[in-house]
Amino acid sequence: MDEYMEQIRSSGRRLTRQRKLVLEILNDSQEHLDADMIYDRAKSVDPNIGLATVYRSLALLKEIGLVQEHRLGENHGHFEKTQPTPHHHFTCLKCGRVIEFEAPQVIEAAYKLCENEGLQVTEMHLHLSGYCSQCHEGKLNCE
Repeated sequence: MDEYMEQIRSSGRRLTRQRKLVLEILNDSQEHLDADMIYDRAKSVDPNIGLATVYRSLALLKEIGLVQEHRLGENHGHFEKTQPTPHHHFTCLKCGRVIEFEAPQVIEAAYKLCENEGLQVTEMHLHLSGYCSQCHEGKLNCE
């Protein structure tokens, strides 16, 4: 956590208690939280925090690169602390379970594309939707 706090300071921003709280909530969570979930958890620690403050904190943390936002098959973002290695997401359409997975082949394809086309990729998201092993009964699945 200290490294993340230092990144905020070195970006020229203040490390407010609200920003620290939002980052701590994301750091302690094993889930992909949306802003309302983060707000609910923050409010239980600091009853004076507002939803707008949570949104502003998330925007700043995302801008600095400490937080990533993902659209996991819904119309709103889910947030997680930036991971040291690239990973992707699968969301079950029935139960909503989110499974993280690594796909080195996808990363390799992106690098080749950048090299061949002279591109500079700044963000990459791969999100798969379907049915998890518990929910796929009667559905077409990968074979």
